[in-house]
This record gives sequence, structure tokens and C-alpha cells, in this order.
Amino acid sequence: MANIQSLDPSASPLDYYGWELRRQREAHGLSQSQLGEIIFCTGSLICQIETTRKIPTRDFSERVDAALGTDGVFSRLIGLVLRSQLPTWFQPYAEMEAKAAYISTYQAQLVYGLLQTEEYARAVLSVERHSAPDEMVAARMERQRILHREQPPALWVVLSEAALLLQIGGRDVMRRQLAHLLSFREDPWVNVQILPFAAGQHTGMMGTFTLLRFDDDPDLFYMDGYDQGHMTANPHVIKERSVGYARLQASALSPEDSAALIARVMEERYGDQLRPEERTVA
Repeated sequence: MANIQSLDPSASPLDYYGWELRRQREAHGLSQSQLGEIIFCTGSLICQIETTRKIPTRDFSERVDAALGTDGVFSRLIGLVLRSQLPTWFQPYAEMEAKAAYISTYQAQLVYGLLQTEEYARAVLSVERHSAPDEMVAARMERQRILHREQPPALWVVLSEAALLLQIGGRDVMRRQLAHLLSFREDPWVNVQILPFAAGQHTGMMGTFTLLRFDDDPDLFYMDGYDQGHMTANPHVIKERSVGYARLQASALSPEDSAALIARVMEERYGDQLRPEERTVA
């Protein structure tokens, strides 16, 4: 058990969160149990968060802000805390993704993280048997908040048809994931295209990649790796990959035809006509 007195608030966002929670709680003259009663949780949970043995949630942070009148301090901190739970090599990309004005990505097998449902994300992340799956899922969901900002980035996603057919988490999970993709049809800032198998060879065969564009900074190219990512602002790479992405978009189905294909796969492959015993409970 961590000793709260020995916590270094500069060690990490999580350490600072626990230290600040303890400081604010004591400044209000509340015990852990008393604060827990106010925000509808146990004193044990307060203790675990103060000693960094438990990762706080956004809902918890908002309730603490309301209870202690901290003017959104913990609601702002939680974004840093959750981002710190991402793999170290991925954090620089997540930081730049959050600042991007335009995101264009090609995904060879999976739905892009910003468009994943929670249960789909959990199924994907469980493959690596992460020691803290809840925290990893929460961090991925936190990334998606950029799509709900007052001025969200423009997001263009080209998905290989394989992403629709690779059954992640079972049929029910996939049906809800595809329905989630369809929910973006009316979103003016999100476009989804499917690259069909019939397209044959294409400029995305090197694998999944993403281009980030900014209002005031150089463009970035990012490519996934197994245990690390590669990010560069090299102008030659940006130009080459931008042309390659344009060709992918031209080879892919239109957003309207893509939505029709997603709907068809959702019904034919993961539809309600399946027998109840064939379903996987999410």
C-alpha cells in the first residue's frame, strides 16, 4: 500500500491526482468515508485512489468537483491521468491526435480507436492480457472525447473490408460496433469509407497508418508497430503518404455505398436471425 505522505505529486499525473484529492478532502475537513458518502462510493475507493492503487474515472472526477467545489480541477486532471495509462510509446501520438484539425487514417484489420465501442475495445485489448484492462479501455474511450468538442477534428477513416468481417468479441459485439459506425452517417465531421477486397492491390498494403494535420504545426505521419509506433514530420514521407491515401479513398466505396455495405454485413453476418444459442453475451 502506498503511503500518501510519501507520494511525489510530480512523479506522474496519477500521483498528482491522488495527492490533490487528499489535500482537497482534508481542506474540507472530510474523512475518506464522509467524502465517499457524499459522492456515492466507499471510503475504501477514496483511499485506493488517493494512494494510486485505483485509477479514477471521469464520472468520479466530476462528482468530486461538484462535492468539493473545485471548479473542474479533477475533471481536467482525469484526461491527463487516463492518457498516462496508454503505452508509453503511444502517448506522443495520442497527444498529437488530440490537437489535430484533420485526421485521415487507413485501418487494415480493426475499427479505428476513435470509433470503437467500449465492448469492442475491451475485446481488442484483452488479446494482450493487459494487467489493467479497465484502465486501458477507459483511456481509449477518453481519446474519443475529441469528437464531441465544440470544434472537433475532421475525421476521415478508410477501413479494409476485413474490419467488418473479423469477428471481434462475438456477433453481438460486432453488430453493435457496426451500428455505431452507421451512427456517424449524419456527422458532418466524420466520414467512413470501406475498401472492398475487390479493390485488389492498393497503397495501404504496407499496413495501418494515419496522417494528422494541424492548423499551425507541420503535418505528421504515424504508423503502428507491434510494440512501438513510428511518427515523422518528414515532408517527403508526408507527400508520399498523402498521395497514397488519396488513392485509397479513390479505390474505396463512397461513404454512401460504404454505409450500405456495413448495414448489409451487420444484418447478414451478425443479424437478429441468428439463434440465441449462437450468440456471444457481451
